[in-house]
Amino acid sequence: MRHLLTTTFILAAAAAQADAPRVVADIVPVHSLVAQVMDGVAVPGLIVPPGADAHHMALRPSDASNLSQADVVIWVGADLTPWLVDPLTTLAPKAATLTLLDAPGWTPRAAPDDHDAEHHDAEGHEAEGHHHDRDPHAWLDPEIASVWVGAIRDTLATTDPDNAMTYAANAEKALAGLAALRKTITTDLSGLPGGTWVAPHDAFGYFEKRFDLPAGGAISDSEAEEPGPAHLSDLRAQVKAGEITCVLSETNAPTRYADLLTEGTAARQAVIDDTGMTLTPGPALYAELLTDIATTLKTCIQP
Repeated sequence: MRHLLTTTFILAAAAAQADAPRVVADIVPVHSLVAQVMDGVAVPGLIVPPGADAHHMALRPSDASNLSQADVVIWVGADLTPWLVDPLTTLAPKAATLTLLDAPGWTPRAAPDDHDAEHHDAEGHEAEGHHHDRDPHAWLDPEIASVWVGAIRDTLATTDPDNAMTYAANAEKALAGLAALRKTITTDLSGLPGGTWVAPHDAFGYFEKRFDLPAGGAISDSEAEEPGPAHLSDLRAQVKAGEITCVLSETNAPTRYADLLTEGTAARQAVIDDTGMTLTPGPALYAELLTDIATTLKTCIQP
């Protein structure tokens, strides 16, 4: 009887998985939010794997196949992954698409202005094709993530009404977790001096505003651009004057600019990750990502 009950449960779970919509998300932080809402129904697919550059990526055949079979696509938007626009049109024309930057209930931050006119790409050429009107890194604010969870819930419930109650219950649990996460990080970062740290690129604006911990600047506007000499000279002067005490580098990226800015000073260096490049994809990743950012900042900034 026990064997029969176990077999029945497995078959029922498999049937539920088979009947669930095929959902894919673009980046791991979004995938984590979707996975929370879909818990117990199905596991969403992931387009941009950990460690890949979300701004510039060529779809592998397996990625294209997953996208072509999707019933629902949930992505940040073209401001983050402009290369995904055409594949969405050609490979998933009938899929329900949720563009999170267009979800109502929050206000996107404007994309950063150029620090100066001397930005270049990693090969020394003038940077092109990276400009957008909105800062897409909005997942770094858990309040915005809460709005996105609601949009994810509604999109999934519309596409898959049979599981609407499960999506609603999961979303409530996710929202409670995000509220607790915001409270914890607010407490941890309370009292730290703002303007004393430099980001590797201007991607942390949403986090800075939510937790009232502004950066003193960014080495570059985006990870695809090289900073100009004038901008680096200005940052170096602030570090030497003791106005900036923490200079951050990006995960899996060279530290040459942090080394240049901090050489011969008491300023500290640390490595920060805005997308979860080294974390395991899944429901827990989102909280791990923001907690790691907060811990990195606190350790590097505190006197």
